[in-house]
Amino acid sequence: MAVGLFAATTPTAFRLIQSSSYLLPKPNPTVFFPPSRQKNTTLLHRTRRKLCLTVYVVMEDQKRNTTEADTSDEIPHESSPSSEIPIVIPSLRGAERLAKKKSERFTYLVAAVMSSFGITSMAVMAVYYRFYWQMEGGNVPVSEMFGTFALSVGAAVGMEFWARWAHKALWHASLWHMHESHHKPREGPFELNDVFAIINAVPAIALLNYGFFHKGYVPGLCFGAGLGITVFGMAYMFVHDGLVHKRFPVGPIANVPYFRKVAAAHQLHHSEKFKGVPYGLFLGPQEVEEVGGLEEQEKEIDRRIKAYKNS
Repeated sequence: MAVGLFAATTPTAFRLIQSSSYLLPKPNPTVFFPPSRQKNTTLLHRTRRKLCLTVYVVMEDQKRNTTEADTSDEIPHESSPSSEIPIVIPSLRGAERLAKKKSERFTYLVAAVMSSFGITSMAVMAVYYRFYWQMEGGNVPVSEMFGTFALSVGAAVGMEFWARWAHKALWHASLWHMHESHHKPREGPFELNDVFAIINAVPAIALLNYGFFHKGYVPGLCFGAGLGITVFGMAYMFVHDGLVHKRFPVGPIANVPYFRKVAAAHQLHHSEKFKGVPYGLFLGPQEVEEVGGLEEQEKEIDRRIKAYKNS
């Protein structure tokens, strides 16, 4: 409780006391003293009546504090039912979103494993039987075998440069209406951008088919080219879809230092900090270095390492 004491000498208070018969009785007109002493007494009396002591007892602060205390005591009881809503509803939405994401990852993982197992087994069997047929009769076509393996490696490396050029000149240009789905939040296990994987698989299957059913140096080169495209496609799927965009778990691949750089560089492509660079995948760190983005790449690597440890 705050108490305020204010003393004021005001003409108004004097007039109230002078005119009020209840607060102060009127002076008796009977003269008991000589005129001179009466004058002094009157002056003294009038001077005393001018002093008005006013006492204010201020209870407002205590009432305000009491009101605030009562309000603070009542708020938890009134807001407790509504305060549970932000805790329950986001948890339900988060659980539904997590379950949906797990389902999408599992669906894509099944598709990736089946396609990888099928393509790998077919490629191994094709390589084995092709060279088995070539060596019938005791002759070993060394030049043809060397050309097949050499073009396999060359096609796999060449696909990186093809993918870089196509990514910039086609996918981010005339084919953006298809590739745009890859730069937006994905709804479901698949996206329209996955069609490019099928498009790239068509020439690989055609080359493998021609090289498998024909003998000779040229068919051997075609077989090697188809094999290299197939190997690149499988590696691209595991690193790009699995490691970078986490569409399915990749296991120990995430701990390979160079693959961490690849993932960080491709993430910079999606952030568009360097005008879309890098457009390649496996040689993406070199593209980032050329534009002076090593610092941003290291930051992205650290962020992905922390996210991987917390997951």
